[in-house]
Amino acid sequence: MKYFVFFLFSWSTFLFAQQPSSGKSPLQVAIVGLSHDHVNGILHRKDQGDIKIVAIVETDQALAEKYASRYGYSMEIVYPTLEAMYEKVQPEAVTAFNSIYDHLSVVEFCAPRGIHVMVEKPLAVSVEHAEKMIKLAKEHGIHLLTNYETTWYGSNWKAYDIIDHENKIGDIRRIIFYTGHPGPVEIGCSREFLSWLTDPILNGAGALTDFGCYGANLSTWFMGGETPTTVSCLTKQIKPGIYPKVDDDATIILDYPQAQVIIQASWNWPYGRKEMEIYGQTGAVFCKNSQDMLVKENEKENFREIKAPNLPERMTDPFHYLYETVKNELKEPAFNLSSPENNLIVVQILEAARKAAASGKTVSWHELYH
Repeated sequence: MKYFVFFLFSWSTFLFAQQPSSGKSPLQVAIVGLSHDHVNGILHRKDQGDIKIVAIVETDQALAEKYASRYGYSMEIVYPTLEAMYEKVQPEAVTAFNSIYDHLSVVEFCAPRGIHVMVEKPLAVSVEHAEKMIKLAKEHGIHLLTNYETTWYGSNWKAYDIIDHENKIGDIRRIIFYTGHPGPVEIGCSREFLSWLTDPILNGAGALTDFGCYGANLSTWFMGGETPTTVSCLTKQIKPGIYPKVDDDATIILDYPQAQVIIQASWNWPYGRKEMEIYGQTGAVFCKNSQDMLVKENEKENFREIKAPNLPERMTDPFHYLYETVKNELKEPAFNLSSPENNLIVVQILEAARKAAASGKTVSWHELYH
């Protein structure tokens, strides 16, 4: 099948990580930035013996103290800059929880020192930044991973199995993504998070970046690394009084020779959504959330409800994956969800979408990137 030329590792291969850690010492990890609300995921994570937080880099003393009070870490491990941290602590890896714009500076510091990097989605604020980051990672032999919540959804992995390995619905013809929530202000995101999430420079865009990246990441995986021929995008400011600088609603259309992807990214859904509908030649697979799915293999049968198998407990979060990658030399397959190859295409899609929205015209991939 054309769209699966770049064959990724299967569901069963992914489960290798359920094996206990090999007895290696914990991965020494530094947290860079506390302004991304997703940082709560690592700060309140129970100790599994696989990672150890050895330093935190944060210029905002009050913010660092707020989290220290909440999670009980010592302020002695907090440093104002990467340089100050590195004088005292040499971590094996860092997790970046700062603005998307600042991801580049993290890699610029860490790569020459052999420090592996995991950033929160998306990889970079622009193609220029992404290409610099990937080049540095390759030159210095570090892992550069991008974390998405949806990477750890069993439903997405089960869908991949049904479509690619089991070939239950034929070649993909259409994928529709519904991603977003009522809005970052509306759901109570922190002031520090909002300060850059709603900034067109520091985040690249609004909902287009924040939630468009999920569909771009998953579709690139499902399409086996193929790039679209054209990109169209319509953005809106439905709530300019709340989000005056950025879009709060975006519809991105990716056109491929034999398929189409529609990404509906919004801060205007009445509830939180990370849903996906995949239509093949004969049937369809719907992922309603991380586990609940609907599957219809042909026109004659009804949709049947299924639940995706649980991922192994220790592979339901990105930090053990970072441990496995660094300590156990897990090889990152090309176009895997966390890989630089996939995430460069994600940033290219987002940049093309911004250009299409600004011009009001469909843009050609070949003209932009070749």
